[in-house]
Amino acid sequence: MPSVSAEFLPPIVLAFAASDPTGGAGIQADIMTLSSMGCHPLTVITAITVQDTAGVEDVLPIDADWIADQARAVLEDVPVAAFKLGMLASVEAIAAIAEIIADYPDIPLVFDPVLASGRGDQFANEDMVDAMLELLLPQTTILTPNSLEARRLALEEESDADPPDLAECARRIINAGCEFVLITGTHENSEQVVNTLYGERGAVRSDKWQRLPGSYHGSGCTLASAIAANLAHGLDLAEAVRDAQDYTWQALAAGFRPGMGQYLPDRFFWAREIAQDNGL
Repeated sequence: MPSVSAEFLPPIVLAFAASDPTGGAGIQADIMTLSSMGCHPLTVITAITVQDTAGVEDVLPIDADWIADQARAVLEDVPVAAFKLGMLASVEAIAAIAEIIADYPDIPLVFDPVLASGRGDQFANEDMVDAMLELLLPQTTILTPNSLEARRLALEEESDADPPDLAECARRIINAGCEFVLITGTHENSEQVVNTLYGERGAVRSDKWQRLPGSYHGSGCTLASAIAANLAHGLDLAEAVRDAQDYTWQALAAGFRPGMGQYLPDRFFWAREIAQDNGL
Protein backbone atom coordinates (compact mmCIF):
# COMPACT_ATOMS: atom_id res chain seq x y z
CA MET A 1 0.00 0.00 0.00
CA PRO A 2 1.55 3.36 -0.98
CA SER A 3 2.62 5.56 1.90
CA VAL A 4 1.05 8.94 2.52
CA SER A 5 3.45 11.86 2.56
CA ALA A 6 3.97 13.26 6.02
CA GLU A 7 3.97 16.70 4.41
CA PHE A 8 0.39 16.42 3.15
CA LEU A 9 -2.03 18.55 5.17
CA PRO A 10 -5.60 19.14 4.01
CA PRO A 11 -7.20 22.50 4.79
CA ILE A 12 -8.56 22.38 8.33
CA VAL A 13 -11.86 23.95 9.41
CA LEU A 14 -13.08 24.29 12.99
CA ALA A 15 -16.87 23.99 13.30
CA PHE A 16 -18.88 25.02 16.35
CA ALA A 17 -22.35 23.44 16.30
CA ALA A 18 -24.89 21.26 18.09
CA SER A 19 -25.04 17.50 17.71
CA ASP A 20 -27.89 16.17 15.57
CA PRO A 21 -28.47 12.43 16.09
CA THR A 22 -30.16 12.11 12.68
CA GLY A 23 -26.98 13.20 10.90
CA GLY A 24 -29.05 15.63 8.86
CA ALA A 25 -27.88 18.92 10.34
CA GLY A 26 -25.58 20.26 13.04
CA ILE A 27 -22.04 19.08 13.60
CA GLN A 28 -22.68 15.84 11.70
CA ALA A 29 -23.64 17.83 8.61
CA ASP A 30 -20.52 19.97 9.02
CA ILE A 31 -18.27 16.91 9.29
CA MET A 32 -19.72 15.27 6.19
CA THR A 33 -19.70 18.43 4.09
CA LEU A 34 -16.17 19.44 5.02
CA SER A 35 -14.88 15.91 4.48
CA SER A 36 -16.67 15.62 1.14
CA MET A 37 -15.01 18.85 0.00
CA GLY A 38 -11.49 17.78 0.89
CA CYS A 39 -11.09 19.46 4.28
CA HIS A 40 -10.33 18.01 7.68
CA PRO A 41 -13.01 19.01 10.23
CA LEU A 42 -12.29 19.92 13.84
CA THR A 43 -15.42 20.09 15.99
CA VAL A 44 -16.66 21.87 19.10
CA ILE A 45 -20.03 20.68 20.39
CA THR A 46 -22.22 23.56 21.57
CA ALA A 47 -25.36 21.57 22.47
CA ILE A 48 -26.86 18.09 22.48
CA THR A 49 -30.27 17.72 20.89
CA VAL A 50 -33.11 15.24 21.01
CA GLN A 51 -34.57 15.18 17.53
CA ASP A 52 -35.68 13.06 14.62
CA THR A 53 -36.16 13.91 10.95
CA ALA A 54 -39.46 15.64 11.76
CA GLY A 55 -38.24 18.13 14.36
CA VAL A 56 -36.39 18.96 17.57
CA GLU A 57 -37.83 17.84 20.89
CA ASP A 58 -35.21 19.17 23.33
CA VAL A 59 -31.86 20.98 23.51
CA LEU A 60 -29.20 20.68 26.20
CA PRO A 61 -26.71 23.58 25.92
CA ILE A 62 -23.10 22.70 26.70
CA ASP A 63 -21.49 24.74 29.47
CA ALA A 64 -19.63 27.74 28.03
CA ASP A 65 -16.39 26.77 29.80
CA TRP A 66 -16.55 23.34 28.17
CA ILE A 67 -17.06 24.98 24.79
CA ALA A 68 -14.05 27.23 25.35
CA ASP A 69 -11.91 24.33 26.57
CA GLN A 70 -12.80 22.20 23.53
CA ALA A 71 -11.83 25.02 21.19
CA ARG A 72 -8.65 26.09 22.97
CA ALA A 73 -7.37 22.51 23.11
CA VAL A 74 -7.48 22.02 19.35
CA LEU A 75 -6.51 25.59 18.40
CA GLU A 76 -3.33 25.37 20.46
CA ASP A 77 -2.43 22.18 18.60
CA VAL A 78 -3.70 22.43 15.01
CA PRO A 79 -3.56 25.24 12.40
CA VAL A 80 -7.01 26.27 11.20
CA ALA A 81 -7.87 27.79 7.82
CA ALA A 82 -11.51 28.76 8.53
CA PHE A 83 -14.14 28.84 11.27
CA LYS A 84 -17.77 27.81 10.83
CA LEU A 85 -20.46 28.61 13.42
CA GLY A 86 -23.86 26.93 13.65
CA MET A 87 -26.33 26.66 16.54
CA LEU A 88 -24.86 28.23 19.69
CA ALA A 89 -27.61 27.59 22.27
CA SER A 90 -26.87 30.24 24.94
CA VAL A 91 -25.68 33.80 25.51
CA GLU A 92 -22.77 32.43 27.52
CA ALA A 93 -21.72 30.21 24.61
CA ILE A 94 -21.89 33.15 22.21
CA ALA A 95 -19.70 35.24 24.51
CA ALA A 96 -17.17 32.43 24.96
CA ILE A 97 -16.90 31.78 21.23
CA ALA A 98 -16.62 35.50 20.44
CA GLU A 99 -13.69 35.76 22.85
CA ILE A 100 -11.94 32.80 21.19
CA ILE A 101 -12.54 34.01 17.64
CA ALA A 102 -11.14 37.44 18.55
CA ASP A 103 -7.72 35.85 19.02
CA TYR A 104 -7.70 34.77 15.34
CA PRO A 105 -8.74 37.90 13.37
CA ASP A 106 -7.11 36.75 10.12
CA ILE A 107 -9.05 33.47 9.88
CA PRO A 108 -12.31 33.75 7.86
CA LEU A 109 -15.48 33.15 9.85
CA VAL A 110 -18.64 31.71 8.25
CA PHE A 111 -21.65 32.11 10.55
CA ASP A 112 -24.92 30.26 9.94
CA PRO A 113 -27.26 31.91 12.48
CA VAL A 114 -29.48 28.95 13.38
CA LEU A 115 -32.44 30.64 15.09
CA ALA A 116 -35.09 27.95 14.53
CA SER A 117 -35.54 24.50 13.03
CA GLY A 118 -37.25 23.91 9.71
CA ARG A 119 -40.39 22.96 11.66
CA GLY A 120 -40.24 26.24 13.57
CA ASP A 121 -38.73 25.07 16.87
CA GLN A 122 -37.10 28.17 18.36
CA PHE A 123 -33.41 27.95 19.26
CA ALA A 124 -32.58 31.58 20.04
CA ASN A 125 -34.29 34.11 22.30
CA GLU A 126 -33.93 37.88 21.94
CA ASP A 127 -30.98 38.06 24.35
CA MET A 128 -29.13 35.56 22.17
CA VAL A 129 -29.95 37.51 19.01
CA ASP A 130 -28.64 40.69 20.66
CA ALA A 131 -25.45 38.87 21.69
CA MET A 132 -24.93 37.60 18.14
CA LEU A 133 -25.34 41.11 16.75
CA GLU A 134 -23.04 42.70 19.32
CA LEU A 135 -20.32 40.06 19.75
CA LEU A 136 -20.18 37.86 16.66
CA LEU A 137 -21.30 39.87 13.63
CA PRO A 138 -18.39 42.35 13.92
CA GLN A 139 -16.06 39.36 13.55
CA THR A 140 -17.99 37.59 10.78
CA THR A 141 -16.64 37.32 7.25
CA ILE A 142 -19.94 36.04 5.83
CA LEU A 143 -23.32 35.46 7.47
CA THR A 144 -25.66 32.93 5.80
CA PRO A 145 -29.23 33.49 7.08
CA ASN A 146 -32.36 32.37 5.33
CA SER A 147 -34.87 35.13 4.67
CA LEU A 148 -36.73 34.53 7.95
CA GLU A 149 -33.52 34.74 9.96
CA ALA A 150 -32.40 37.84 8.03
CA ARG A 151 -35.62 39.67 8.89
CA ARG A 152 -35.26 38.75 12.56
CA LEU A 153 -31.63 39.83 12.72
CA ALA A 154 -32.36 43.12 10.94
CA LEU A 155 -34.55 44.21 13.88
CA GLU A 156 -37.41 46.65 13.63
CA GLU A 157 -36.73 50.38 13.60
CA GLU A 158 -39.10 53.13 14.69
CA SER A 159 -39.24 54.42 11.12
CA ASP A 160 -40.47 51.06 9.77
CA ALA A 161 -44.02 51.36 8.48
CA ASP A 162 -43.72 47.92 6.88
CA PRO A 163 -41.26 45.05 7.34
CA PRO A 164 -37.98 45.85 5.51
CA ASP A 165 -37.22 44.09 2.23
CA LEU A 166 -34.29 41.71 2.06
CA ALA A 167 -31.90 44.28 0.62
CA GLU A 168 -32.61 46.56 3.57
CA CYS A 169 -32.22 43.63 5.96
CA ALA A 170 -28.82 42.95 4.43
CA ARG A 171 -27.81 46.62 4.78
CA ARG A 172 -28.70 46.61 8.48
CA ILE A 173 -26.91 43.32 9.11
CA ILE A 174 -23.76 44.59 7.39
CA ASN A 175 -23.99 47.80 9.40
CA ALA A 176 -23.86 45.57 12.49
CA GLY A 177 -20.33 44.67 11.46
CA CYS A 178 -20.10 41.61 9.21
CA GLU A 179 -18.37 41.91 5.83
CA PHE A 180 -20.86 40.00 3.68
CA VAL A 181 -24.28 38.40 4.04
CA LEU A 182 -25.73 35.69 1.81
CA ILE A 183 -29.52 35.66 2.20
CA THR A 184 -31.08 32.44 0.93
CA GLY A 185 -34.55 32.40 -0.57
CA THR A 186 -35.81 28.92 0.25
CA HIS A 187 -38.61 30.34 2.43
CA GLU A 188 -39.72 32.94 -0.11
CA ASN A 189 -42.77 32.51 -2.33
CA SER A 190 -40.91 32.41 -5.64
CA GLU A 191 -40.78 29.95 -8.52
CA GLN A 192 -37.01 29.60 -8.19
CA VAL A 193 -34.84 29.84 -5.08
CA VAL A 194 -32.94 33.12 -5.28
CA ASN A 195 -29.85 33.52 -3.10
CA THR A 196 -28.26 36.97 -2.98
CA LEU A 197 -24.82 37.92 -1.69
CA TYR A 198 -24.55 41.44 -0.29
CA GLY A 199 -21.54 43.53 0.67
CA GLU A 200 -21.15 47.05 1.98
CA ARG A 201 -21.98 48.47 -1.47
CA GLY A 202 -25.10 46.36 -1.96
CA ALA A 203 -25.72 43.20 -3.97
CA VAL A 204 -22.56 41.43 -5.14
CA ARG A 205 -24.17 38.51 -6.97
CA SER A 206 -27.55 36.78 -7.19
CA ASP A 207 -27.99 33.13 -8.09
CA LYS A 208 -31.17 31.30 -9.07
CA TRP A 209 -31.73 27.61 -8.42
CA GLN A 210 -34.48 25.19 -9.36
CA ARG A 211 -36.83 24.78 -6.41
CA LEU A 212 -36.81 21.12 -5.42
CA PRO A 213 -39.92 19.33 -4.15
CA GLY A 214 -40.07 18.25 -0.53
CA SER A 215 -38.65 19.63 2.70
CA TYR A 216 -34.96 19.28 3.53
CA HIS A 217 -33.13 19.06 6.86
CA GLY A 218 -29.63 20.52 7.06
CA SER A 219 -29.46 22.60 3.89
CA GLY A 220 -28.26 25.70 5.73
CA CYS A 221 -25.55 23.78 7.61
CA THR A 222 -24.41 22.24 4.33
CA LEU A 223 -24.21 25.59 2.54
CA ALA A 224 -22.29 27.35 5.32
CA SER A 225 -19.84 24.47 5.71
CA ALA A 226 -19.31 24.34 1.96
CA ILE A 227 -18.47 28.05 1.92
CA ALA A 228 -16.03 27.52 4.80
CA ALA A 229 -14.42 24.63 2.91
CA ASN A 230 -13.99 26.73 -0.22
CA LEU A 231 -12.48 29.61 1.74
CA ALA A 232 -10.13 27.16 3.44
CA HIS A 233 -9.06 25.99 -0.03
CA GLY A 234 -8.19 29.59 -0.92
CA LEU A 235 -11.11 30.61 -3.15
CA ASP A 236 -12.14 34.26 -3.10
CA LEU A 237 -15.42 34.90 -1.37
CA ALA A 238 -17.72 35.36 -4.37
CA GLU A 239 -16.37 32.20 -6.00
CA ALA A 240 -16.60 30.29 -2.71
CA VAL A 241 -20.25 31.29 -2.39
CA ARG A 242 -21.11 30.31 -5.97
CA ASP A 243 -19.41 26.91 -5.79
CA ALA A 244 -20.90 26.18 -2.35
CA GLN A 245 -24.40 26.81 -3.69
CA ASP A 246 -23.81 24.41 -6.55
CA TYR A 247 -22.53 21.73 -4.17
CA THR A 248 -25.51 22.23 -1.83
CA TRP A 249 -28.09 22.10 -4.63
CA GLN A 250 -26.62 18.86 -5.94
CA ALA A 251 -26.58 17.36 -2.43
CA LEU A 252 -30.25 18.29 -2.02
CA ALA A 253 -31.20 17.01 -5.48
CA ALA A 254 -29.65 13.66 -4.54
CA GLY A 255 -31.29 13.71 -1.12
CA PHE A 256 -33.03 10.79 0.53
CA ARG A 257 -35.76 10.31 3.14
CA PRO A 258 -34.59 7.83 5.79
CA GLY A 259 -37.39 8.47 8.26
CA MET A 260 -40.90 9.86 8.45
CA GLY A 261 -39.88 13.53 8.33
CA GLN A 262 -37.70 15.64 6.09
CA TYR A 263 -35.31 14.63 3.34
CA LEU A 264 -31.57 14.70 4.14
CA PRO A 265 -28.93 15.97 1.69
CA ASP A 266 -26.60 13.38 0.21
CA ARG A 267 -23.29 15.14 0.76
CA PHE A 268 -21.37 12.35 -0.98
CA PHE A 269 -23.48 12.44 -4.16
CA TRP A 270 -20.34 12.69 -6.28
CA ALA A 271 -18.95 9.43 -4.84
CA ARG A 272 -22.16 7.57 -5.67
CA GLU A 273 -22.06 8.97 -9.20
CA ILE A 274 -18.51 7.67 -9.59
CA ALA A 275 -19.57 4.26 -8.25
CA GLN A 276 -22.49 4.11 -10.68
CA ASP A 277 -20.23 5.10 -13.60
CA ASN A 278 -17.91 2.26 -12.61
CA GLY A 279 -20.80 -0.18 -12.44
CA LEU A 280 -20.57 -0.63 -8.65
